[in-house]
Amino acid sequence: MNHTTQPEVIADAGPAAGKKYLVPFIFVISLFFLWGMAHNLDSSLIPHLKKACNLSNTQSMLIDTSVFLAYFLMAIPAGMILKRWGYKASMIAGLLVFASGAFLFVPAANQLSYITFLIALFIIGCGLTILETTANPYAAVLGDPAKATSRLNLAASFNGLAAMVAGYIGTRFILSGKSYTKAELAAMTEINRNAYFMEEASSVKMPYIILGSILVLIAVIFCFVRFPEIKTKSIDGEAKGSFLGALRHKHLKWAVVAQFFYVGAQVCVTSSFIRAAQQGAGFTEATAGGYLIAYGFLFTVGRFAGTALLQFISSQKLLSLYAVICILLCLVAVLGTGAYVVYALGGLGFFMSIMFPTIFALGIEGIGDDTKPGSSWLIMSIVGGAIVPVCMGALIDHYNDHVQLGYAIPLLCFVVILYFGLKGYKIAAK
Repeated sequence: MNHTTQPEVIADAGPAAGKKYLVPFIFVISLFFLWGMAHNLDSSLIPHLKKACNLSNTQSMLIDTSVFLAYFLMAIPAGMILKRWGYKASMIAGLLVFASGAFLFVPAANQLSYITFLIALFIIGCGLTILETTANPYAAVLGDPAKATSRLNLAASFNGLAAMVAGYIGTRFILSGKSYTKAELAAMTEINRNAYFMEEASSVKMPYIILGSILVLIAVIFCFVRFPEIKTKSIDGEAKGSFLGALRHKHLKWAVVAQFFYVGAQVCVTSSFIRAAQQGAGFTEATAGGYLIAYGFLFTVGRFAGTALLQFISSQKLLSLYAVICILLCLVAVLGTGAYVVYALGGLGFFMSIMFPTIFALGIEGIGDDTKPGSSWLIMSIVGGAIVPVCMGALIDHYNDHVQLGYAIPLLCFVVILYFGLKGYKIAAK
């Protein structure tokens, strides 16, 4: 395959360019942190709303479905917004849509309406889609192309930091530690039962009001920050990027498949962490929430460690090695007992950490004018987070709430990622 297009930034990748791009890159990093907060708050939100709205495992997984379905439906519009408005305006739009979804949590909690919660999460997902469609390729092209993977992993490291912060916020301000069986709920008076449900739902309001306010503030700040508009061009000077045409790059197609299964796996592991820790190790909700913070810490450390290792090991080799380790850790999560289950889940956090940015960077490598539409395809693949967790929830429900068995689903996902790391990343002959 001939790669006749390259990002324009290649011609301006010297030390002066590095200084020019430093401040915009720092602001882009803040976006990685913010959408990391949104996704990782779901880890507490799922078991919390499961109690507040009296849901089954499959129903509670619709929380993830609402967010990640937006990625699929909004990816093409987000790509069009990026192409028409450019990076800066697209990032501001994404922040404001994200904020509107966060503020919608207030009426959802006041009405104890699960449907309204799902609508709010879908709107949040639309905002995240715009942000990720914009920020991922922008971080990749904002500097020396040879360091695009390292740059993406560095920015994505702040997703990991967000996982740790969100774990603390969820445990401290959302999870109540109160839990009743179906029999205990049935024995309550209707007034006491409804009061319990309302109390559980109301705890989500303040965290999301604060989050929405921060998003609006950052959007205002972005209005006054200068972001260089990095453009791509082909050797003959004509832009030839197109949405469907981007799929002529075979390694991009495989990256889309790998990203679908990776996001599905990550959402499964993270969203079911608290219930798996309760079931496998016998932890209380509060103790499991504490370990979720540790999981976020390991995810963060894994991102920074992976960024360092990528200076010495090729992206595809490190991805393959980590996929093998994740497969083994999933086996421990399914078959293990006691604290070993939680240790395995923590290990998954560490070894999953580099996968999204690494797959993303391998997918858009060398596709020049197709970088923006290629980014849209990779963001669309995040719909795996809407589909795979529902399969996991259905499996858990089918086997009488056997949460650990559900981790067989992410195990299969890591097998697909291993194949991508071994063969799928390869670019056809130039």
